[in-house]
Amino acid sequence: MPEPVKKAVSAFARKPKTQEAEEGSSVVFEAQTEKPDAKVKWQCNSKDIASGNKYVITADGNKHSLTIKAIAKEDATVFAVIAGGSKVKFELRVTSKTESPAKAPAEAPADAPDKAPVAPAEAPDKALEAPADPPADPPADAPDKAPVALEEQTPAPPAAAPTADVTPAPAHDTPPSDDSQPPDTRQDLTGLFTEKPQSGGVTVGENIIFVAKVNAESLLKKPTVKWFKGKWMDLASKSGKHLQLRESFDRNTKVHTFEMHILGAKPNFAGGYRCEVSSRDKFDSCNFDLVVHEARVSEGFDIRTAFRRTSTEGNEDSGELDFSTLLKKSSSFVKTSNRAAPVISEPELDVWDILSHAPASEYEKIAFQYGITDLRGMLKRLKKMKKEQKKSAAFLKKLDPAYQVTKGHKIKLAVEVANDDIEVKWKKNGQDIQPTGRFDFHFHVFNLYIFENVGNMRYLTINHCSLADDAAYCCTVGDEKCTTELFVKEPPVLIMKNLEDQMVMKGERVEFMCEVSEEGANAKWEKDGVELTRDESFKYRFKKDGCKHVLIINEASKEDCGHYRIKTNGGESVAELLVQEKELEVYQSIADLTVKAKDQAVFKCEVSDENVRGTWYKNGVEVKPDGRINITHIGRIHKLTIDNVKPEDEGDYTFVPDGYAFNLSAKLNFLEVKIDFVPRQDPPKIHLDCMGSTADSTIVVVAGNKLRLDVPITGDPAPMVIWTKGEKVVTEGDGRVHVETTKGHCVFTIEGAERQDEGMYSVVVRNPAGEDTADINVKVVDVPDPPQAPKILSVGEDSCVVQWDPPLFDGGQPIIGYVLERKKKKSYRWMRLNFDPYTEMTYEAKRMIEGVEYEMRVYAVNSIGMSRHSPASQPFVPVAPTSAPIGLCVEDINDTSISLKWRTPERIGAAELEGYGVEYCKEGTDEWIPAIQGLTERTSAIVRGLTTGDRLQFRVRAYNMAGPSAPATLAQPITIREIMQRPKIWLPRNLRQTVIKKVGDTVNLMIPFQGKPRPQVTWSKDGEPLSQKLASVRNSEADTILFIRTTEKTHSGRYDLHVQIENVEDTASVTLQIVDVPGPPVALQIIDIWGFNVALDWKPPRDNGNCEIIGYNVQKADKKTMEWFTVFEQYRRTNCVISDLIMGNEYVFRVFAINMVGLSPDACNTKDSAYIQKTGISYKPPAYKDPDFSEAPKFTHPLVNRSVIAGYNATLSCSVRGIPKPKVTWYKNKMDITHEAKYRMLSKHGVLTLEIRKPCPFDGGVYMCKAVNDSGEDIVECKLEVRPQVAKEEKKKDGLDARV
Repeated sequence: MPEPVKKAVSAFARKPKTQEAEEGSSVVFEAQTEKPDAKVKWQCNSKDIASGNKYVITADGNKHSLTIKAIAKEDATVFAVIAGGSKVKFELRVTSKTESPAKAPAEAPADAPDKAPVAPAEAPDKALEAPADPPADPPADAPDKAPVALEEQTPAPPAAAPTADVTPAPAHDTPPSDDSQPPDTRQDLTGLFTEKPQSGGVTVGENIIFVAKVNAESLLKKPTVKWFKGKWMDLASKSGKHLQLRESFDRNTKVHTFEMHILGAKPNFAGGYRCEVSSRDKFDSCNFDLVVHEARVSEGFDIRTAFRRTSTEGNEDSGELDFSTLLKKSSSFVKTSNRAAPVISEPELDVWDILSHAPASEYEKIAFQYGITDLRGMLKRLKKMKKEQKKSAAFLKKLDPAYQVTKGHKIKLAVEVANDDIEVKWKKNGQDIQPTGRFDFHFHVFNLYIFENVGNMRYLTINHCSLADDAAYCCTVGDEKCTTELFVKEPPVLIMKNLEDQMVMKGERVEFMCEVSEEGANAKWEKDGVELTRDESFKYRFKKDGCKHVLIINEASKEDCGHYRIKTNGGESVAELLVQEKELEVYQSIADLTVKAKDQAVFKCEVSDENVRGTWYKNGVEVKPDGRINITHIGRIHKLTIDNVKPEDEGDYTFVPDGYAFNLSAKLNFLEVKIDFVPRQDPPKIHLDCMGSTADSTIVVVAGNKLRLDVPITGDPAPMVIWTKGEKVVTEGDGRVHVETTKGHCVFTIEGAERQDEGMYSVVVRNPAGEDTADINVKVVDVPDPPQAPKILSVGEDSCVVQWDPPLFDGGQPIIGYVLERKKKKSYRWMRLNFDPYTEMTYEAKRMIEGVEYEMRVYAVNSIGMSRHSPASQPFVPVAPTSAPIGLCVEDINDTSISLKWRTPERIGAAELEGYGVEYCKEGTDEWIPAIQGLTERTSAIVRGLTTGDRLQFRVRAYNMAGPSAPATLAQPITIREIMQRPKIWLPRNLRQTVIKKVGDTVNLMIPFQGKPRPQVTWSKDGEPLSQKLASVRNSEADTILFIRTTEKTHSGRYDLHVQIENVEDTASVTLQIVDVPGPPVALQIIDIWGFNVALDWKPPRDNGNCEIIGYNVQKADKKTMEWFTVFEQYRRTNCVISDLIMGNEYVFRVFAINMVGLSPDACNTKDSAYIQKTGISYKPPAYKDPDFSEAPKFTHPLVNRSVIAGYNATLSCSVRGIPKPKVTWYKNKMDITHEAKYRMLSKHGVLTLEIRKPCPFDGGVYMCKAVNDSGEDIVECKLEVRPQVAKEEKKKDGLDARV
């Protein structure tokens, strides 16, 4: 099966390799991209390269190249090519020019094999002058270096090869030297890998390690890593002596490290490898290569070793020749692009292993691929290779395929070995488990791994299992091993602190925090059932801090509203997020002012949001602060203060909140007081327009604000001012009250007005010319008192209905609405349910979670502001009533009672089901009367005490803490009276057959029946009334029981049951058979004795145990020993012949009878004994009559009438059978044609054929075939019509006539 297509990790299909070139020469680096339209960028030392004199960059479709001309020493650096998100680095190595390449091999030191001379392609003559000794091979870790020799060079014989040792390939974790550094093929990490395995090389017999690292910080599940060789060879099953897979986990860095160890490398290990990592829906893979270099051999190659035989018998001439050794590729270099490039030899594959695992349909394809031409010999060898799997000789009991243990617990792995003294080795992921020291976990000291040997049992105990113990374990005995896999199950992660409901304004930051029972535990966040992940906009951020898990939402919007859920493997928690776009509320608007010259004018307003800024305008022009004008913003209060008011300050003033489409306006009136001087006394006068106690003349002040009464007065001389409230003169002794009199004005001020300051104030002005009085009504308004604790009227599945009473004091202003809040009982965060005041006093709160306990509270709102919150309501749980019970029906009814039954509702909900209520009402009325007191937990009920003849309707409702469910009602009213029901016996299926019991058993037969009124039940046995001494009978309304404590044979018989109501009855019969062991057979005697045989005969027992005799056991005994041996068991006949008796012995015989109960307790013995004579006997074979197989002839296929054309041969065929073979004669028109030359007669296996050669019309007629033998004869005939031929001219003429 082909490998499934995986997501490409690299944008390159072919990557540039590190190259080596001489000074002054040119070099070309080539790359090939996956997509033809990919943009490619070349870099040198991380700087972009542009095409010019030094560098030439070309692109042809998906092929890209970089040419570097006139190479100098400074060009020896690191280059890179970038396409998309992939970046590949490579190097250019510059060597000095070699002046005499022909002498270089001789002068090259043995420790520098990679400095071999390079023979340029443009100088082939110099290459031919090279010495016979070839240069040393390049090092194993640099397979991609520049070519060493030309293809035209003639290699020296093996004996002349240099003896310098090849430098072994460096290990994976050891950095290579500068002169042998492998090409850097690392790419930018765009997948799950933080470190990818790199290509490498190794010498035969040495070790190499490939390392892959994965960061699991963002993964919810442990990553799974698979190692492959080639396309689909999974290496997990190949772990053993030469391959080990290891893994480790660093809890600090959250990094998984996976290693593949290749030990004692072999040539066939070379090739392409792949590492795949997956975690849920995430996947990544990486390809890398392994090059295995053969160790240098000093002696030459012996061609005779290739011709080995497959036999293992020790005979050098036995077995078949195996030429697989000669199938290796001998050439190490191929010529490409006029340059010699090294070719990595393909790994040596075992063709027979491939054939043994391939289907038979692929044999020919594989043989052609690997050069096998002897297909017959190949199949013969494959047949020999197939052997049955042998049973393990080392293990009596192996490990189970898999084990599972909870994290923190211990587990014991056990195997049973065949040899008590043998030693076993335990391995974990292919690595030997070493005895560990002692560990202390919470003051409990124990060994992590414990090895035990008890007899044949070998135990491995793992204490305090952790996730690191989740691995594959192997027990090895010699060359045999058994493996298992241990799965460590993490304990459930519990929710210790639940999420809290939150309500925020649009644009605010939201944090949901939850605490779990274990640090570093994995959790999943969901919104309305959809899993949340990190997206590109970073809207959701997930944070872990020990046991705390935090979900952060930046700048919440309306789309973020919903239910957020965190899930672990042991629980979940839900919270709701509400995002509101709150409208700006005006708690106090600005008011019109009338001021005099040089006075102060203050415009003040209060809004709901203290963060809102605003702008003041006068007659549409923005007001700028200066020496007289001051603009302040403190909390929710905005003020505009104008000192030393002038006439030009008069106008319309407006406050506009930033970002809101409304404004607050007021007017400033300038009062200009003109006093004409009259040299006479003027009585005082109060100039007020708001005097009196009418609603229009009432001055309203908000509690806590300043009350300032500025009363203009006139009079000459200046009058004296007195302020009174009721009959009490108001003075400044309180500290809050200030009275000030200036020319033309008297000012009365109260700082922080309170509710008791409300009332009628009087101002009296006096001078010698008279006095004047004015009354001013002052009303102090405040926020209302908090309402009383709300009451929960009803609850639903996700809602509740709450009701409250208005506050006792409305603050002096009418209540404009209410604001409600709710919270979970165990939470401290209140969530507002409405921002606009709700005018009603009954509210339905929705979007709650069923089964969670909540509390509610209410605020009252008037034009001044919002009251304090009310006390919290009693805790309540939103639950919905269950669905209606189903399947309500009448089970039984009589004159005074009725029996009802039903099934539980389909939906119960979060609350427990408390019970069912049954009610009924009379037809024509609407009054439902409880049928039973309270609730019943059963799904059936009997309603008693009903009146005969009433027509009643019944209903059933299920109750939980939310109240009753919808009722389940009968389809129509029921009349209370007994219904006549015919008697019917429901005989069980097992009683319809004969009931067989052993003597002494107990019989308990229960037979249900029906019938109303209660039927009369009677039993009889064999037509006689049943005696109470024989059996006991118990009858009920619905069944009858026949009971026999101890059965005897006399209890056998037919028992009849009669169920009768008045003249109607029903009957049923039960046959009871009481069986016992049979008696012994009788009249056992010896009939005849001949040779070594004895013939016995007996009669059946007189007592068969009341059942059929199913056979006999026949036994014999030698009279000398009297040891009985069974000859026949369950023998069916009453006579038998016992053979193979010993000559000279005397025998006695006995027979037991067998029935379904068992053997008879006693046996019937022969009275006489049988003595086997020593004389022989003669045997006369019987005479048999020879069978007669003769059969009269019979035609099995007749002749068929035929019509043929003259001039063409014709045949007539038929078939005949008969014993002995019949004689066949052919006739034409009853004349024998046997000797006619025109006819040819054929006969083959009973098929007769008559061939007529070129018949003419004269040959037509009746043909007959006759078959004759000693047993009889048979004939068959047919008609033959011979039609004349039609000439071509006649045919044409006929055709023309037909057209005309």
